[in-house]
Amino acid sequence: MVERRLLWLAGIVLVWGGAIFGKLVVLQVVHHREFVKKARARQEEIVPLPAQRGAILDRTGHPLAMSVPTESVSVDPVKLPALEFDSDLLARELHLDPAEVYQGMKSAYDSHRKFLWVKRGLTPQEAQDVLNLKLDWIHIDDGSERHYPNTTLAAHVLGGVDFKEKGNAGIEKEYDDQLHGMAGQADILRDVHHRGIDELVSTQARAGVSITLTIDEHLQFVAEREIAAAVNLHGAVSGSVVVMTPYDGQILALASYPPYNANQPPENDKDPTRPNHAVSVPFEPGSCFKVITLAAALETTKLRPDTPINCHGGVLVLPGRIIHDSHLGFGYLPMDMVLAHSSNIGAIEIGRTVGRDAMYDYVRRFGFGQKTGIPLPGEARGRLRPLTKWGKTSLESISMGQEVSVTTLQLARAVSVVANGGLLVKPRLVLKLGDQTPPMEPPVRAIKPETAITMRQMMEGVVLVGTGKNARLDGYTSGGKTGSAQIYDFEGHRYTHTYNGSFMGFAPVTNPAVVVVVTLNGTHGNLGFGAETAAPVFKIVATEALRILDVPKDLPDSTPSKNQIAQNQVLDDVSIADLAPGQPNILEDRDDEDAPSQQASVFVGPVAPAPPVQRPVAGTVPDFKGMTLRAVLMEAAAKGLPVQPDGSGVARVQNPAAGSVLHQGERIRVRFAR
Repeated sequence: MVERRLLWLAGIVLVWGGAIFGKLVVLQVVHHREFVKKARARQEEIVPLPAQRGAILDRTGHPLAMSVPTESVSVDPVKLPALEFDSDLLARELHLDPAEVYQGMKSAYDSHRKFLWVKRGLTPQEAQDVLNLKLDWIHIDDGSERHYPNTTLAAHVLGGVDFKEKGNAGIEKEYDDQLHGMAGQADILRDVHHRGIDELVSTQARAGVSITLTIDEHLQFVAEREIAAAVNLHGAVSGSVVVMTPYDGQILALASYPPYNANQPPENDKDPTRPNHAVSVPFEPGSCFKVITLAAALETTKLRPDTPINCHGGVLVLPGRIIHDSHLGFGYLPMDMVLAHSSNIGAIEIGRTVGRDAMYDYVRRFGFGQKTGIPLPGEARGRLRPLTKWGKTSLESISMGQEVSVTTLQLARAVSVVANGGLLVKPRLVLKLGDQTPPMEPPVRAIKPETAITMRQMMEGVVLVGTGKNARLDGYTSGGKTGSAQIYDFEGHRYTHTYNGSFMGFAPVTNPAVVVVVTLNGTHGNLGFGAETAAPVFKIVATEALRILDVPKDLPDSTPSKNQIAQNQVLDDVSIADLAPGQPNILEDRDDEDAPSQQASVFVGPVAPAPPVQRPVAGTVPDFKGMTLRAVLMEAAAKGLPVQPDGSGVARVQNPAAGSVLHQGERIRVRFAR
């Protein structure tokens, strides 16, 4: 009996032991990996180690954007003891709106989310106040926050990041991969109370690459200050400035107005302060485009700076509209004076001589109708229609800067062609990626060096004695071109007296070190022209750029006296394109006015100012006998007297005679012979 009981007991023990052994086999062998995984999930936590985002520096090493250490508060909404009370408690400690915090927590709770950011970027005091609460459902997380120490400075260039420090605009977006770096990873062993016991860094975080821009912080400040002042002074809507070195395309300043604080996210997707007007917003250039027209003429025709151009007495009839130059009604002007006086009719006649095919070719050679390749998102290519879509008067319109649209950056690239001896360069915005210098794309030959030199001389005349005299620098020679284009009212189907006023130029003339282009959009009235609005900004910004670059002066600091200047002054032109009734073609109707002041001189040849001469009283006929054609045209233009030349050589006969009073509508006919 006892033995039987022992056998039963032994059997039970064996069965029990077998069950235990079997269970151990199941746990330790069959489901080993599964249970190890579950255990690790409860005890171990893989924590990402964010990489420090690379800084963005100006060319001198001053930080424009950086990431700074910060602390943030997060909660597990599912673990909140009392949702309404807890949200109110946190809101008071973090200086937030209690209603917004409650709504955020309730939404997360209802959707069973186990993580919610309450506030990022805590102040040291806020972080300490939250820690003092000693609540296990509140977590303080270490991180970083993007900071722009100069707030609005170069904001359109820098762009911004989202809450994950991912670039969403500007350089931050274009170079996000390089700036972001490589995140690391750490394995943390925690106890049952979720407290850390041990930590093992499995992958080290690799900081992002710092980027050094070509931007000069001080010059950028000056450019932004001056464009803001000009926009407010002239009641414009927006504006932009580009400062560039012409030989290698380095952007020293790229300013856009209106500004915004880069530390603050945009209010909405259509925030009007966010567009980069220098790069992303094209406009019709107006008379600035005459530089391309004249350069094409020098390359493809026999026209030269002293070639007389028929300006048709200031009136030219085109299909559907009438082009007026000014009330001066020039008959003939040398080509250099067409540029100085910004004659639309003269530019049209020059463009007709160039022809459609050559004009299109040279517009493309100067980089229009295509992106510059600057490393900024959202760059506009502007508008240049293919030849097959040109209308009857497209050649005439394009010759004076209509029917095309450009950006301020494209104008800077184009004027650099003249300044650097004829090469089209790619604008550069990044000087260094870490310690590496990005390779520079080789420039492309656009025009001959001799053409560029001739254009420099003619553009200097615009500044010395033409429409751009407000851009004249103290101590430096400079050249440039004004531009003003009327803005079309699509609702009213008419052209308004609202303008895009521009000035593009370079200095010094002999060996240009810098080009500056200024544009104001939406200026008004007779004071809205480029020479009144943009040229003064060019003067200040260019002067500061030359000082920063330490460019030696090539002129004495003294300036001509008012009497000397007055002896060479004549009335400027006002170029207006009048629409014929019912004209439907919007692209062919845009007007360009370039008469920013009531008086300006006429430039007709060498840059050096001529000695003061005594001239007859305006309205009386001078004695032209024995003078060359060029001298006659210069004398007549300086007096605002219309001349009808005939023949070549020197003046032999004139009518009316010298000393006669020239009545309104009359012309002086001069016969030339060898």
